[in-house]
Amino acid sequence: MQILFPDKNDIFEPEIPNGKLTYYPNFLSTEKADELFKSLRKNTPWQKDKITVFGKIYDQPRLTSLYAHQDKPYSYSNLTMYPHKMTPELNALIQQLKSIGEYSFNAVLLNLYRDGKDSNGWHADNEKELGKNPKIASISLGEERFFHLKHKTEKEQRYKLKLAHGSLLIMEGEMQHFWLHQIAKTKQLTKERINLTFRLLV
Repeated sequence: MQILFPDKNDIFEPEIPNGKLTYYPNFLSTEKADELFKSLRKNTPWQKDKITVFGKIYDQPRLTSLYAHQDKPYSYSNLTMYPHKMTPELNALIQQLKSIGEYSFNAVLLNLYRDGKDSNGWHADNEKELGKNPKIASISLGEERFFHLKHKTEKEQRYKLKLAHGSLLIMEGEMQHFWLHQIAKTKQLTKERINLTFRLLV
């Protein structure tokens, strides 16, 4: 697996097949990222869902919350979530994302990773509600964690990228058809991390 080392000050666009990945290491200032982390950690109605693995039921290894401009439910990994009303704080981030490109989002899924035991296994964001070639924007707050990426058929195409506090990662093009991604468990002592994934529900 190749580790990607982007410059800490520049936009990073690695050359990968069948998709486009763009990383903004300083999308939010440290001050803004600190403020946002504290606010979301305190005010978000975090929920713990159950998942079924090989017929056994477990607690999902992270806490989640969904916000949207509409009240339609969103289903993924055999879970159905019902959104909370979009807050001014989250809507301001949606407007900020529009300032860097032609991005239109109406929902945000928040994940809280409480420590290194919390994770998000290999998956693609390919639910039908996201459309054919969805754009997914991911803002990271708090503890740095590695984002793992692997191609579905080209086995040599495997990467990992450490996501910094206040950074933004955007996946677009055909990525959700050809790539899987995850936040793996780690035995290292880690503090809390909040991840906001913006998407357009159609």
